[in-house]
Amino acid sequence: MNNFAKGLIAGFVATAVLSLLMVVKSAMGLMPELDVIAMLSAMMGSSLAMGWVAHFMIGAVIWGGLFALVAPSLPGGSHWLKGVSFGIAAWVLMMVAVMPMAGAGFFGMQLGMSAPVMTLVLHVIFGAVLGAVYAALKSRDG
Repeated sequence: MNNFAKGLIAGFVATAVLSLLMVVKSAMGLMPELDVIAMLSAMMGSSLAMGWVAHFMIGAVIWGGLFALVAPSLPGGSHWLKGVSFGIAAWVLMMVAVMPMAGAGFFGMQLGMSAPVMTLVLHVIFGAVLGAVYAALKSRDG
């Protein structure tokens, strides 16, 4: 299996973990105004189901594929640490581009101070899982 395919699989797994955490966050009633799937759906003018599809496409194809391409040049000795730095970079992009486009303001500040903090934690977890799964897939090939 080539590295790009490994990145796609790692991105899918990391997105699944992130999604589970997002569902748990919602079930606990934490920051109901921070609903990434609803934001994506609204930005696309489509259903929540399409928001979920877009969420997984972004996480698996864009972030997973991009990670496979840039991992060799990322800081950090291990892949999980490279994943964390990648997750932080993805978070910054989300804060300065996606949040304003979704109407939540720069760094999502219209949702309150917890929005950037919570999304940072989620992106760090996403990146750690992305890097760890990618490393596991790479080690299988020897």
